[in-house]
Amino acid sequence: MDDLAIARALHVLAIVHWIGGVAMVTWVILPAVARLAEPGRRLDLFEAVEGRFGRQARWSVTIAGATGLYLTHRLDAWDRFLDPAYWWMHAMLALWAVFTVILFVAEPLFLHDWFRREARVAPERIMRRVQRAHHVLLTLALVTIAGAVLGAHGALLW
Repeated sequence: MDDLAIARALHVLAIVHWIGGVAMVTWVILPAVARLAEPGRRLDLFEAVEGRFGRQARWSVTIAGATGLYLTHRLDAWDRFLDPAYWWMHAMLALWAVFTVILFVAEPLFLHDWFRREARVAPERIMRRVQRAHHVLLTLALVTIAGAVLGAHGALLW
């Protein structure tokens, strides 16, 4: 087994954990929280459950980024970023960057405090925003994954 096979396997495992977790939060946890908790307690319940996944997601995002960088370097695939046919490479990098900023910068520095302040004023509205943001991020992730798989197998789409 060579280093590329190991890097690819780690890359895929990290993404399965990361995006699979986002799907679980988006399609299962958020709807359950909305149905089961009273409006004033929804954010607390969501943060209690999602907080555990957030710690795991930081590891997955880090592994995905490190292995993606390694694969790009090892395959000398930098020129793909200059070719629009490899749009999925840009999408992977952009998605990774968005999640990295959310998980490592926005959440610890201000996002949790902002959510708490908003939840005191309008708990229903903030949960709708959380759910909408998760839906948008998950949709972008699924489009990116589909594009990456198709592109990696020769279907460059243009």
